[in-house]
Amino acid sequence: MSQALYRKWRPARFDEIIGQEHITSTLKNSVLADRVGHAYLFCGPRGTGKTTTARLLAKAVNCTHEDPSERPCDECRPCQAIASGRFLDLIEIDAASNTGVDDIRDLRDKINFSPSEGRFKVYIIDEVHMLSTAAFNALLKTLEEPPPHAKFVLATTEEHKVPMTIKSRCQQFNFRLLSTQEILTRLNSLIDREGLQAEAEALALVAQHGAGSLRDAESLLDQLVGGPQDVISLERTQMILGTASSQNISDLVAAIGRADGPEGLRIIHEALATGADTRQFCRQMVSYLRDLLLIQTAGTAVSLNLPEDQILVLQKQAQTMSRLTLIEATRHFNDAAVSSANSWQPQLPLEMAFIESLPAEPQPAPAPVAVQPTPVASSAPVQASPPAVAVEQVAVPQESQNTAVAPPSPSPPPTATPSPPSTGLSLEEIKGKIWRTFTARAGQENRNIKAWLSMAQPLAIEGGHTLVIGFDLPFLRDKLESERHLAEKALQDVAGHRMQIKCVLKDEYQVSTASYSQPDTSKKNFRDELETFAKEYGGVVSESD
Repeated sequence: MSQALYRKWRPARFDEIIGQEHITSTLKNSVLADRVGHAYLFCGPRGTGKTTTARLLAKAVNCTHEDPSERPCDECRPCQAIASGRFLDLIEIDAASNTGVDDIRDLRDKINFSPSEGRFKVYIIDEVHMLSTAAFNALLKTLEEPPPHAKFVLATTEEHKVPMTIKSRCQQFNFRLLSTQEILTRLNSLIDREGLQAEAEALALVAQHGAGSLRDAESLLDQLVGGPQDVISLERTQMILGTASSQNISDLVAAIGRADGPEGLRIIHEALATGADTRQFCRQMVSYLRDLLLIQTAGTAVSLNLPEDQILVLQKQAQTMSRLTLIEATRHFNDAAVSSANSWQPQLPLEMAFIESLPAEPQPAPAPVAVQPTPVASSAPVQASPPAVAVEQVAVPQESQNTAVAPPSPSPPPTATPSPPSTGLSLEEIKGKIWRTFTARAGQENRNIKAWLSMAQPLAIEGGHTLVIGFDLPFLRDKLESERHLAEKALQDVAGHRMQIKCVLKDEYQVSTASYSQPDTSKKNFRDELETFAKEYGGVVSESD
């Protein structure tokens, strides 16, 4: 029967433990000086070598090699018995399934018996934080005054759940997560021992996917091993692990920096179509964005344990994105990685994380267009000079002016009044500065509306008072439709009069020939203003004007 790689090639000596030299060197010195403690507490994340180190310590204290510096030798009878699981004086207890006080009392009753094979009886209690309070209390006395032939090694992934009374009776060692390079070194060693073939990029991906846990990485490698002649390729690795390619991740981040919504959604859908998992995609994005943030903040001072060419790409990309955009994007994708498991539409949290991560800054403005003066914006400065109109002044004596013509009363300040149904705004004007201002104003009502509008486009004006907004995706249309009242309020604030909004899909909408087109009312509006001026100040506008 075949064994898992992490069990088959479990380290047999302290020197084979990777990444925990600060612990193994201390234990070797204790064995050499014959000062091994009676109780140890090994803390750290899963897959970092806690149980393996505990078994090596059990080997070392029972090894019969004449030179203490060579213990464990992995050659004597006790070492071989422990390696094969036949050593009666090594007792491993899973605290997750033996949590009760009766289990610890049974251990306490049997601990007084002398070892049957070796010098010491070694008790390894894995996941010790799972013990009940009563079980911990029953263990206290034994840990404090154990028989001289007994050694305890307690292992836990959650140190904070271990009572201080237990910690105070143990020598505590904290195991750390391994770097990607350390895991990659171990994977290459396993490939050589097994006589397998693997692409370097595939092993690098497995090492990164292990996230600091050597056992997780070795289990993933075991999953990828096929026939003896098979090559572990990058493509097969990505398919089995459900990961997107590093190029997809880099391109999606670049799309966020450019606020290129259509391109970003295309990248997402293409990756999902090739088998990428949505939660794993989000995790990859979080990891990549974190690296960008660290490089942008600390530059070359930060150590990322990444290939040099990848670091150069990150450095270049970090210079083109704002820190606020990176922080917001990291937060959105991290939330999506958690919520994807509970979503009835798995890709939706990923898509929404991307859309919400688009930067708040508007896209580069198009070339300015000439805006005709309208009744709505009559107070705005007129860019083009109006045509010359002859005004005949009426000569009136000074005293006649004082008696016959009453001085004009000051005009009241303009107040917001309802406008007629026709707004007088053209689609070209909406697409210009008005659209960008409207998008920014809508973002003040609800920041999600700004993200949705960044993925939309004004298509037409119907009836002179309804702005038609087109979307590529139905769920974006539905999102804006649910907050349409806020969008219409923002549009009214920008345009100065009430306008309605109609949300449609671009592919389904046909621009009607009856859509509103702005008439040329500039001359009429200007003449009305002249007549008002003449009426108040005694002028007359000739018919020829």
